[in-house]
Amino acid sequence: MKIYLVGGAVRDALMQQDPTATPPAHVDRDWVVVDATPKAMQAQGYLPVGRDFPVFLHPKTREEYALARTERKTAPGYHGFAFHAEPGVTLEDDLARRDLTINAMAVSEAEADDPANAYVIDPYGGRRDLQARVLRHVTTSFAEDPVRILRLARFAARFPDFSVAPETLDLMRRMVDHGEVDHLVPERVWQELSRGLMEQRPSRMFEVLRACGALVRLLPEVDRLWGVPQRADYHPEVDTGVHLMMVLDMSARLAAPLPVRFACLGHDLGKGTTPADVLPRHIGHEERSAQLLRGLCERWRVPRESRELADVVAREHGNVHRSTDFGAAALLRLLERCDALRRPERFDEVLLACECDARGRLGFEDSTYPQRELLLRALAAASAVDPEPLAARVTASLPDDATAHNRAQLGPRIAQAIHSARSEAVATALNVPRD
Repeated sequence: MKIYLVGGAVRDALMQQDPTATPPAHVDRDWVVVDATPKAMQAQGYLPVGRDFPVFLHPKTREEYALARTERKTAPGYHGFAFHAEPGVTLEDDLARRDLTINAMAVSEAEADDPANAYVIDPYGGRRDLQARVLRHVTTSFAEDPVRILRLARFAARFPDFSVAPETLDLMRRMVDHGEVDHLVPERVWQELSRGLMEQRPSRMFEVLRACGALVRLLPEVDRLWGVPQRADYHPEVDTGVHLMMVLDMSARLAAPLPVRFACLGHDLGKGTTPADVLPRHIGHEERSAQLLRGLCERWRVPRESRELADVVAREHGNVHRSTDFGAAALLRLLERCDALRRPERFDEVLLACECDARGRLGFEDSTYPQRELLLRALAAASAVDPEPLAARVTASLPDDATAHNRAQLGPRIAQAIHSARSEAVATALNVPRD
């Protein structure tokens, strides 16, 4: 039995030899076992956990150890594979089935604590491609798994100074043309999309997907934004697709969490459906964006937290931007539509997404966003109003012989009293007109 550390841990260790390299956000530790059987692994205390092929948990570290294997395409899509894991499968055989050359290197278990100074087993030129900053497929078996298109795009976002090898991009285009991406399951699309959004430069993921033709198949709502003009006085970059990429990269610069980054992705989808005769204006694009988002979220089963935040941002980002011109009543209505009084933490994420939108414009990257402070002050003032005394006062004003109709109006009257008090509090705190 021989054990090797493979994949990301080796790649990242070698990258750290370059003083200009960005430290990895995490270190993957994947292990491959050669010349072993499931029975032998279990005899040494490893716990079997693999459903499709033999994977085991180490008895102490709980890290995953997989038997060296080969795979064969049996049907379209991500699940269409047959795996072969026997003692005769070599390390080189196992590395050959991996996606990129930079992920197809290994070191022995004995040298795994210091991969950067170990003897690197590199049969497919991964070290060369690391030095050249190139993302290149290992073998043509890359084309058998459409998830690899998404993975490569994600790696482009993680390592933005890497280019995609021309032959790899050609292979990806052929995969798209043959309909492979049409067989991707929602869970894997969202998994890779969400990871890519959290990388160093999310725009690179979408640029690569667009270059190979996969974006129009997976996210047509996003793909159609390129070439759509916006008013240059608001958007010096003009092109809506370019603007979206700037917004995504701003979300990374501001270390936004995933729901915020997804909201940034979906905030302007409606601009792709603006009638040509009204361009470059986009009246009503907010509601169209929210409608398109609902379809996108259903298609890829986007988690509730991300889809709900994206919906609010899509509908309200224009009003948030314009809020510096609002009176107290309009500010309070905006807070209520965003459910800010009940969910202040989420409202802070709404504001962060809007700031990314405002600063994701040519020449505005280092601008301040005064709307954040204004709306947080408005929220603090409105939240400071105690509704209980107001409710008691309205209730006490009802005569003992009040009619059933008057009693039925009690709830709306209490709500109006609270609303009026909050509006007055906002007007006073911000020194803005009541209406």
